[in-house]
Amino acid sequence: MEKLLFAMAVMRFISATIEFTAAMIFLRLKSVEAALRINALLGLVGPLIFTAVSLIGIFGMAGKVSTTKLLIIFTGVLLVLIGTRAG
Repeated sequence: MEKLLFAMAVMRFISATIEFTAAMIFLRLKSVEAALRINALLGLVGPLIFTAVSLIGIFGMAGKVSTTKLLIIFTGVLLVLIGTRAG
């Protein structure tokens, strides 16, 4: 279980590093247009990290939670992704 928790934390650390790096690039480029393009790329990274961390967590809970509850959690994750999709 600790390995899964560590994996979740590492994924979030990677996400934070990507976000921080993007912010530093914003400041270095000093261009709203470039910042907007970089932000669009971040819009792709966020859901991927969210999904990966959620799936690791669901996998870790698989033996402790009923199948019905796991399906509800998975459905919730899926609804968040659908609800935040552009367009």
